[in-house]
Amino acid sequence: MTQQLQDEFDSSVENAEAWMKAIQERLRINDNTKGPRSALEARLRETEKIRALEPEGSLKMDLILVKADAALRSISEEKKREVLSKLKDIKALWEETAIYITHCHSRIEWVWLHWSEYLKAQNEFYTWIHNMRVTLEPDIELQLGLKEKQWQLSHAQVLQNDVLNQSVLLERLLEEAASLFSRIGDPSVDEDAQKKMRVEYEGIRQEAQNRVKLLETITKEHEQYSASVNQFQSWLNGVTEKLNCCIGGATKTSAEDKLKALKEIAKDIRSGGKKWKRLENQCAEVIQNTSPLGSARLKDELEELRKALEKLKLLSSEEEERLLKIQQSESAYESQARQLEADIQQLRKDLQRLENDLDPGEGEKTEDEFVTLWKKCNATRAALAAEESKIERLKAQLKELLRFSQDVQPHAESVVSAIQQYQSVRSKTSKMSTDTEAQLWRLIQNPLRSFEQWKPSVQMLLETPEPELAHIEAALAESSQLKEKLVILQLKKDLLNNVLGEEKAESLLQEVAEASKEREILHKSLLQSKSKLQNLILQHKNFDAGFAPLQKKLSAIKAKLDLEKEPQPDLLGKKTQLQRLQMIQDDLAELAIHMEEVEKLVQSNTTHRHEMNQLSSDSQALKRSLEMMIQQSEDHVQKHWAYNDKLSDLQQWISVTRERIDSCQDADGEQNTEGRLEDLERLLAEFPDKEIQLNLVEAHGQLVMENSSPEETAHVQAELDQLRESWKSLKEMATDLLKKWQLSRPVADKKKKKRAFVDSRWMSRPAFHLFDVDPNHKQEKMGEGQTASSHLKLLHDFEEWLQGENTKLTKILAGSPSSAEEIKAHQSQLEEMQSRVPHGQQLFEDLLHLHPVVGSSEDLEELRYRWMLYKSKLREALSSPERSGGPCSFLHRVRRAALPLQLLLLLLLLLAFLLPLAERESHSCTLANNFARSFKLMLTYQGPPPT
Repeated sequence: MTQQLQDEFDSSVENAEAWMKAIQERLRINDNTKGPRSALEARLRETEKIRALEPEGSLKMDLILVKADAALRSISEEKKREVLSKLKDIKALWEETAIYITHCHSRIEWVWLHWSEYLKAQNEFYTWIHNMRVTLEPDIELQLGLKEKQWQLSHAQVLQNDVLNQSVLLERLLEEAASLFSRIGDPSVDEDAQKKMRVEYEGIRQEAQNRVKLLETITKEHEQYSASVNQFQSWLNGVTEKLNCCIGGATKTSAEDKLKALKEIAKDIRSGGKKWKRLENQCAEVIQNTSPLGSARLKDELEELRKALEKLKLLSSEEEERLLKIQQSESAYESQARQLEADIQQLRKDLQRLENDLDPGEGEKTEDEFVTLWKKCNATRAALAAEESKIERLKAQLKELLRFSQDVQPHAESVVSAIQQYQSVRSKTSKMSTDTEAQLWRLIQNPLRSFEQWKPSVQMLLETPEPELAHIEAALAESSQLKEKLVILQLKKDLLNNVLGEEKAESLLQEVAEASKEREILHKSLLQSKSKLQNLILQHKNFDAGFAPLQKKLSAIKAKLDLEKEPQPDLLGKKTQLQRLQMIQDDLAELAIHMEEVEKLVQSNTTHRHEMNQLSSDSQALKRSLEMMIQQSEDHVQKHWAYNDKLSDLQQWISVTRERIDSCQDADGEQNTEGRLEDLERLLAEFPDKEIQLNLVEAHGQLVMENSSPEETAHVQAELDQLRESWKSLKEMATDLLKKWQLSRPVADKKKKKRAFVDSRWMSRPAFHLFDVDPNHKQEKMGEGQTASSHLKLLHDFEEWLQGENTKLTKILAGSPSSAEEIKAHQSQLEEMQSRVPHGQQLFEDLLHLHPVVGSSEDLEELRYRWMLYKSKLREALSSPERSGGPCSFLHRVRRAALPLQLLLLLLLLLAFLLPLAERESHSCTLANNFARSFKLMLTYQGPPPT
């Protein structure tokens, strides 16, 4: 058996050694990079086949190792050394063969890849050579203008830069060809191929440079021509500007100076013809390298310059002829202008004389002076009518001057000035005549005008129910003055006939007579009104003595009420303020009684009655304001009382609960711990309801802070903060104690654990999850990764929705509706929130479906508690529509608290009816008879049951 194992080992070693030598021989034959690409590819495929046989060699080596291990277990030490020596040699041979396989294949593969990359780069280079040759072979296209030639030159320069930049790639390609030739020795990469690439590149480079030089020459030639055109255009503009200066009427130079300037301009125009000829020669050279359309444009441009030059020459000659004609007409113009100026001066002297005669003088004038002035104005009017013919003659002379080309503006201004002076004198005369007539008529009409102004005021005074005595006395005095003026006017009959005429004077005298009669009637009425008013003054002197105290008392009450508008610092201050408001209400009622007494004195006086009505209106407004303040004060006191009551109850419950928890912590013993744990669980069951009460206390606190002073607001906020801290500390104390006791209890009764978990779910404590740990919990969590993101999204959406709904509910509960409409609006808002509860329940059920797979019990239990708390608050708000405060709300709370007590009493009464009347064991019939007898008459059976 031992010899067989050794023979098998030797046989496997010989087979492996022969296989390895055969592989090395195949590698030696293919280990060569010289030759064409097809031979290199064949060697590469052969080395790939050899490399694919490497796993077979590894298998042979594994077989040798297995055989060697079997042989080494059953042979002697000397043969072991021989086997180990063979094993070492065959391992060394295998390592050498494997390294040779890798190196040979890698070397041939690298050369093949290098050659492939070179061929790719060479193809790209020849493609570029071909593209550039196609681009540079066509002749240069003739361009439209200078800008297009510059673009063409720029494009050629870009191509030249591309060719120059390609030299770097060429040098790199030649280096790679030389390196590759040293490895493969193929004629495709020898020096001739390299020289061919360089020669083709040099040809492309020379072609690009020649094209750029030619385009630079063409562009420069066109640029020089454009500069010459611009210079000629500038010269043409300058000459045109000079000619326009000579032609334009704005210059003040004489005709002789303009003629000299025109001769200079004609000389410049002749020199411009020579410049245009040189420009024509340059244009012919540029046209040779320009497209037909561009050549046509150049010719049109040159033709326009020629036409402008010819037009300039024609304008110069025409202007010269025009100036010669102007010189001939200047002499005739000057003679007619001198005659016109002489006539204007004579007219002005005559007008000045007439204007001086119209001086009316200064100071007030009498009627006689006004008559004299009016006659003088009429004489001046007749003289001005005679001067009108001179004005027409001046206009005709000015019209004759307008036929000449000279500037007639100064003469026209002189004529216009003379006409304006004439118009001024005429308008002054007319105005003075009109003013004189108006002044005469005004002086005559003054008595009648005064009467017409006095008459309406007197009539209005007589129609006034309670006129003042001073106004009546003033009207009587003015009446006496009017009587005197009207009598004087009637005595001036002759003067009126001379000035106004008989007809107009007669009409005026009739108006004066009628005015005198009306004045007499009104004067008598004023005397009667005066006597009546003096009697009324004596009757109402006592009104002021009673009205002034009422007004002062009302002002004092209003001042007191204004002082009570400030917010109070505490409940005692609010109650005191309410008492003060009630006292003010009593004062206001007393004031109303006094006002009724004063009103009896002013029944016949309209003014005093109006004052009394105004005082009564102010009193009623103050009464309404006081009633509103009393109502608000009662509401504030009720809200503050409710807040203090609820705050005191909750603080007392927290103190008692803290003492009970402290007593639970002091207990020892396992049996005692069980009892204490049940007590603690009962305490924890009260926490959700008390947290609802905490939220209600905070809502009442917000209402109190809205209607309190800043100091009281800070005090209430401090109380709420302290209450919240006490609540948190109590909750943490109960939670820690429950966790401590649950961890110390043996895990025995699943029902008890479940009850403890349900009762403490509002706390969301990690310790409660120790009872739900499963041995395969980690393996189950590995399968929950696919639904984790969906669970987190649902959790986030539900938390945001619940937070928004809870905020809205808190705002609604914090409000205090004061009317039926506001209560109805709050109820509709609560019903709308109740309609969204099924949607929230659906979201929460989706979370519960995902919870067995992903999510933590802590988050879910916290969310479950918040959801139950929100639904409880919403149900309570819906079931108590009278939550706005006040006596109705208080009675509703009392009625709601009394109903469970009444039901409990009724239940106890029924239980008392069911109690047996005897102590015998068999008392069912007796009990039945007793129960029935309590309701209706029936037979009494005192014996055993019939069954």
